[in-house]
Amino acid sequence: MSEPVRLAAAVDEGPPGAPVLVLGNSLGTTGELWAPQLPTLRKHFRVVDYEHRGHGGSPAPAGSYTIADLGGDVLRLLDELGIGAVSYCGVSLGGMIGMWLAAHAPDRITALAVCCTTARMPDQAFWTERAARVRASGLAPLATQVVGRWFTPSFAARYPGTPAAFAATLNSDVDPAGYAGCCDAIAGMDLRPVLPSVTAPTLVIAGSEDPATPPWQGAVIARAIPHARLRVIRGASHLASVSQPAEVTVALTSHLLGSAAGVPQERAL
Repeated sequence: MSEPVRLAAAVDEGPPGAPVLVLGNSLGTTGELWAPQLPTLRKHFRVVDYEHRGHGGSPAPAGSYTIADLGGDVLRLLDELGIGAVSYCGVSLGGMIGMWLAAHAPDRITALAVCCTTARMPDQAFWTERAARVRASGLAPLATQVVGRWFTPSFAARYPGTPAAFAATLNSDVDPAGYAGCCDAIAGMDLRPVLPSVTAPTLVIAGSEDPATPPWQGAVIARAIPHARLRVIRGASHLASVSQPAEVTVALTSHLLGSAAGVPQERAL
């Protein structure tokens, strides 16, 4: 692991004495990703929404990163905030980091929810090549292509302002060096060997129309983590929390609050 960096983060205090929930964003997005869920989550948790390296004001060290580097950044953030154990919810890259944390720092993760993510990308060369393109040409040439995979065509047609807003964020609030370093982390990641060691109650959410991390990849995670549950959100692409916000909010709160109370839940497919 490299030396951890000091991440930018928004901290909402929530109700007095509330447990802490950490939110991890997907690659190329910032805290706007959780806007639909925050009003509900703030009623129950002290919410810490952090930004990956090179995202939303977090520093972007030069060179390649690993998932261990990005997980170490989160642990440093928690230590700086004086926070011990937390619930963690992450989308895509944020979910990969959550799984790494649950496997390598199990005393810090009491409940885990991962959304539209994978334990191993099938085509590592794709991510290495993307990192090289971004270092050479920046993010603007990729923005339309990347954001186009985050939403279904029908959602984009109904709400064209939403993909446009996420594309603007990608171009204005994400440092190409940080984005490229995170691409290298995804390319080099294989969490499959450590998933059976995860002890935190885990919910895996997949979007039925997600081309980036299809439901079968979520099923691999759910089978590997003991007692994990899989929930497939119909009509959702990669950013399910935005395109199907009500379903994702209910799934998250049910899992996180049920886990905190020790309530068993049915497996949803």
